[in-house]
Amino acid sequence: MKFKIILGVLLLCLSNISFAQTSQGYTLGPGDKVEIKVFGQPDLELTALLGNSGEVNYPFLGKIRLAGLTTSQVEQEISNGLKPDYLINPNVYAQVIEYRPFYIHGEVKSPGGYPYQPAMTVNQAIALAGGLTERASVDKIYIFKEQTKEQQIKGSLNSRIAAGDTIKIEQRLF
Repeated sequence: MKFKIILGVLLLCLSNISFAQTSQGYTLGPGDKVEIKVFGQPDLELTALLGNSGEVNYPFLGKIRLAGLTTSQVEQEISNGLKPDYLINPNVYAQVIEYRPFYIHGEVKSPGGYPYQPAMTVNQAIALAGGLTERASVDKIYIFKEQTKEQQIKGSLNSRIAAGDTIKIEQRLF
């Protein structure tokens, strides 16, 4: 019994570590909903949906560009902005509440935009879109990265996607 408890705790810790590593490398962009909190300062809490500018209007600091930053970088930037004039040692916490969607079209049953989750694969995206049609080709999967929409990358069912990516599933010949 003790072994099962220890194993369960170990697995829980490892899953939290992998999620933390995934969310640490995630860069914010338009369409992401973020939450920023400063410990002990409820007036400095902010929940915002990033628009095309990628900026938010933060109390005392004005407009801050969050697009292209990770949550750790957001925490550091806000902490540095508050430190000299407003707070002695601010404890800032930032997280993504809602990720921007990814898009899937072609030979799937329900093409469209779907909510992204960290570490998502093409196979999981297909499942969200209702599965493949009878004419779908698993060899003709293309991913258009958000940064370079014109350039397609050959993908597979196990390819990782990012928020804002577009997946295209083409038809097979027979």
